[in-house]
Amino acid sequence: MTTDEKFMRQALLEAEKALWAEEVPIGAVIVLKDKIIARGYNQTEMLNDCTAHAEMIALTSAFNFLGSKYLPDAALYVTIEPCLMCAGALYWSKMGRVIYGADDEKNGYKKTTGKISPFHPKTKITAGLLHEECKKLIKDFFKQRRK
Repeated sequence: MTTDEKFMRQALLEAEKALWAEEVPIGAVIVLKDKIIARGYNQTEMLNDCTAHAEMIALTSAFNFLGSKYLPDAALYVTIEPCLMCAGALYWSKMGRVIYGADDEKNGYKKTTGKISPFHPKTKITAGLLHEECKKLIKDFFKQRRK
């Protein structure tokens, strides 16, 4: 298992917390120097806050942990392609890397930006890590909700 896979599996564990909380199962972790410094999962229903996405929860936690608003040496692992709001927050954080699992054709940043990256110019993007596992978790969630 690669280091990236190891951390994406941790993001999947966060997504499972969202699932148990009856939230859309998206999870995120932020890593600095091979150590998880922040975790987050969707909490929009629990907090009655449409901005309480996994990435936003993890970013706030990382900023508080480090006492800094910039994360140029950190990596965010998130199970689903970030939405435009989260991509904007990641831009302002100057996140070093963004690694995500499954594409989000309905709400992902690419729906709005197309081929133009909304991330900071120095941010490196990796898409499709553990794609099938990340996709299955969210598909199963919505399939169950439609019953």
